[in-house]
Amino acid sequence: MKKLIAGFGGAIALNILHEVIRKNFDNVPHINEVGEEALRKGLDKAAIPQPDEDTGYLATLAGDILSNGVYYAVTATNHTGLSGLLAGAGAVYLPKQMGLNEAPVASTDKKKLMTVGYYLFGAIVTKYIYNKLKK
Repeated sequence: MKKLIAGFGGAIALNILHEVIRKNFDNVPHINEVGEEALRKGLDKAAIPQPDEDTGYLATLAGDILSNGVYYAVTATNHTGLSGLLAGAGAVYLPKQMGLNEAPVASTDKKKLMTVGYYLFGAIVTKYIYNKLKK
């Protein structure tokens, strides 16, 4: 249970960092756009009606927190740096392989580095929370 709490803490921290930077600076990663595109394409394939923009955004955010939370709980509590680097690399390089637009996270070296940094930050926060909970 401690690992899950820590993992979700790291995932929430990652999303807060991303949202604050995304809303306040130009030419930064927009990880949310990749997730929203994946959601839209998945719903299209399943013949499910598209949600409105706000609902789609919230569904993507919830999916990000859930998937990253579980990932961090399993990986970042033991292999923090590797966990964050692999998650970030996946966020940068997998969209193209999945038929998604990679530009929101990979159109510049700056965006690539920042995206990896966000996921590394989430892993570090996970490890920090986990260490505090173990005491």
